[in-house]
Amino acid sequence: MEVILKSDVDHLGLRGEVVNVARGYARNFLLPRGLAEVATPALVKELEKRDAQRARHNAQTVDEARAIAARLEAVELRFDVNAGPTGVLFGSVTATNVADRLWEQEKIRVDRRKLDMETLKRIGRYRVAFEIFTDVVVELKVAVAPEGQELPPEEELLALAEAERAETEAAEAAAAAEHKAAEAEIGAEIVAEEEAAAEEPASETADDDEHEDTDAGRAPVEEPS
Repeated sequence: MEVILKSDVDHLGLRGEVVNVARGYARNFLLPRGLAEVATPALVKELEKRDAQRARHNAQTVDEARAIAARLEAVELRFDVNAGPTGVLFGSVTATNVADRLWEQEKIRVDRRKLDMETLKRIGRYRVAFEIFTDVVVELKVAVAPEGQELPPEEELLALAEAERAETEAAEAAAAAEHKAAEAEIGAEIVAEEEAAAEEPASETADDDEHEDTDAGRAPVEEPS
């Protein structure tokens, strides 16, 4: 079924896009969480009208694009975020966030789909390539900083990233070891059950042989004449 995204969704699309998803995924995840709404004909028409209005704000000539590029080169977009001790964000900064901030801060309208960026999930300094017009590309400067603080020097940012990587690898190794131990335990239980099952028939056969030997050693009972 077709839905209109109300928020950016990783590996699916950006806010405002019409996407086709499985009905169960829409009803059980996207719609209840407010991440999307059903793409009715009326909503799709309104979306197309809105996109057409935004397109009028885009550069129409190379000269206009170069003028916008000159402005953007002097701009740094700062995002104050909540982050953990290793710099991992409690959330993310997306192409939609960058496009919205450009409009709020500089009154420059950009098509977020033309921002060449992945979702940002760590504090740091980033460069985001943006094609304003054919052959006119500018790199936006984006700073993602802990709320109320300045960004650490680049060396410290690299150290934080390395610490986070080591922490992730340690967690993955611990999970792998736990999984391996669980598999070994299950395997031992299966072997024990198979051995127990193999011993039961042998025991029954021994009992039968014992009864046969006892019967063979008895003297025959004569019938009274």
